[in-house]
Amino acid sequence: MTVLRLLRLTTPADFAAWYAAGRAYTTEVAEGMGFSGVDALDDDRTVERLRTAPDELTPAAARSVAATLLADGAFSEPYCEWLPTWYELALIAPVRYADRQLRKVAGRVAAGASVTATAPRFSRPADVFIDGEPALSRVSGFRGRFLLADSLLHLEWFDHVAAADEIDVPADLVARTREESLSYYGGDRDRLSPEVRRFQRHLFADDAWVRRVDDAYDLDSRLFGLWERLLRDERRRLEDA
Repeated sequence: MTVLRLLRLTTPADFAAWYAAGRAYTTEVAEGMGFSGVDALDDDRTVERLRTAPDELTPAAARSVAATLLADGAFSEPYCEWLPTWYELALIAPVRYADRQLRKVAGRVAAGASVTATAPRFSRPADVFIDGEPALSRVSGFRGRFLLADSLLHLEWFDHVAAADEIDVPADLVARTREESLSYYGGDRDRLSPEVRRFQRHLFADDAWVRRVDDAYDLDSRLFGLWERLLRDERRRLEDA
């Protein structure tokens, strides 16, 4: 199977495993960093209600589900802009369709619990400068662009979803991680400070998210396999640093 199978997902129940992967990632990063508030939600109960009775989700659970799906939907198009043009052109149509489906389901979940949820505005290369130069001016090749994009966008994703889940993420750490990571992956910086490296090491565990989604939906996707390998290798490199 390929990622095209994901285009068949249309209902909250269809996205239960998808949300479970996102919530597991949020939980593991927060626990790894020792952020407070991670236990406010019952993950298993939330996933089960999303699968069987989405209109019975508590407001806190519905907000978590909606924010996670909205962030996932908004993530991919900006991500594509950081990568080579051939990659963006190949994926832009399914990415936009998936975004519409995720927004639709997130809206239904939020409305069912009478809560509001928003999608983050992810950074695009045209809006970012690194060490005073355009974001992609010193980065070449698919791997370099992929890691630069992920180092920034998974930070923005986590910060947004963690806030919806009422997890306390220090704003100064987010700001330092953004600044250092951009310069490290796309500029002149030769190393990350210990706390930022630790944060990025946990954030680069999104290889587990890729694997969970691939397994949950029986995709056996070469594309997902490539993503997982690049993310896992970078996480391990940061662990060894």
